[in-house]
Amino acid sequence: MRYLSKSQKEKSVTKDKLLSMKVIDADGNLVGTVKDVAFTIGKTGISLNVETKSEETQEVPWEDIQAVGDFVLLRPVKPVHAQQEPTPQQVCPTCKGPLSYVKEYQRWYCYKCQKYA
Repeated sequence: MRYLSKSQKEKSVTKDKLLSMKVIDADGNLVGTVKDVAFTIGKTGISLNVETKSEETQEVPWEDIQAVGDFVLLRPVKPVHAQQEPTPQQVCPTCKGPLSYVKEYQRWYCYKCQKYA
């Protein structure tokens, strides 16, 4: 296994480099090809629009990407039993108000601060 220096781990990736790059899942299977980089207004983070082998478009959140080199490598998918929903007693670190769990994004959201915690 090759270890990367801190500067190599923090290297930025440009949109031009990502476009047309092959996307591989954690098992080594081809998922598709990067067609575009997307931003959702009002939300943090980016995602990749990937054209699958069946010519459908799939959105891949940046958090699901393990590495980018000669291709985009996706993180392993957690088994269903490992995806436990956090307890609902979470509080916002900014305003100390209640957080709501957004299952679709698997993240906590503060409606008072209007941002993800």
